[in-house]
Amino acid sequence: MGFARVCCGRILPLAVAGVAAFLGWLRTQPHAWGVVFATLSPLLEGRAPPLLVGHGKMEGTPPVPDDLSPAPRPANEAFATLPGGHRMPLSGIGMCCRASAYDDVLVRRTVLWYLLRGGRHVDTAHVYRNHRAIGLGIKDAMDRGVPRSEIFLVTKIFPPYYGYETALETVPRFLEELGLDYVDLVLMHAPKMPIARNQCHKDGLSDARCRQETWRALSELRERGATRNVGVSNFGISQMKELQGMDLAPIANNQIQFNAFVPEKQHDIFFYCVVNGIAVTAYYPVGGALDKAKIAASSTIRDVSEKYGKSTYQLLLRWAVQKGAAVIPGTGNPEHMKDNLDVFSWSIGEEDMEALERLRRSDEAGKMTLDPEKMFG
Repeated sequence: MGFARVCCGRILPLAVAGVAAFLGWLRTQPHAWGVVFATLSPLLEGRAPPLLVGHGKMEGTPPVPDDLSPAPRPANEAFATLPGGHRMPLSGIGMCCRASAYDDVLVRRTVLWYLLRGGRHVDTAHVYRNHRAIGLGIKDAMDRGVPRSEIFLVTKIFPPYYGYETALETVPRFLEELGLDYVDLVLMHAPKMPIARNQCHKDGLSDARCRQETWRALSELRERGATRNVGVSNFGISQMKELQGMDLAPIANNQIQFNAFVPEKQHDIFFYCVVNGIAVTAYYPVGGALDKAKIAASSTIRDVSEKYGKSTYQLLLRWAVQKGAAVIPGTGNPEHMKDNLDVFSWSIGEEDMEALERLRRSDEAGKMTLDPEKMFG
């Protein structure tokens, strides 16, 4: 009884107060989400966050040899042509959501390795807190002969920075952090974040109006040359229609969670984008952290990948690319980069594509934890 009294009378109120303080911090501090990303991602892998212990102490991506020169780009490389005529490579690398993506030393090495391996599409976001290291990796690659004109760099603006004036002020800071004159594509990272607060909320704007004001700013930044293209991420059909109705910059890209197991509504978004000339980039193309093992264990995935002599990951990447989506698997391993880039040299037969298409309606798909609406509302 004594323990219960202490727990209910002292510990529980302190815990509630702590949670409330944490949520208040997330709501009011724009940088808070980046701190959470950079802290939790390493901890979930059992590694000390560089944000707490310092950068350069984490094991992972090896140093790039001084005499390594750029390899040829992938044979038969495919691209998505964006509204302004720019071409986005369909095979990219994601700089998020793994421990090594938050260590500046490993990030710089990763970008250099990837660009020297022949890759050219690099995806990041302001909230990942790795702009400076990515910029240094790009500079290193340029010093070794990789032309900036071939590199397609994507970044994103996070909802706490939404709003016309705030977006106009924020995106130029991306360029300062990256050390670049322009980026190739800036995306609105999500339609909204239920907890996040921004200037729009202070001004009493609705979520829809906030997205529109942010889009107005991004369209102006595109005109100024800060970014060559603008797009969205995690947007549904109705949210894209809001922006299309403004008659400003065209939506060049929608980056969504997309693989053979995602719910039907994600495929509806994909097809809407295809019909409307909006390129699609698939994040989690081989499944998220909680789904990778389950997806790789699928009997259909195993059987089809064995038929082609490919890994399950290579099969899933090829499936997305063959449908016309760009893929951005994340890795800091140079050998895995090489495997991921080998997505254009083979194809999946029609019968096997149909088998993979059926997976989203299978019992296996029902076991996957794939529902972006739970996060972005």
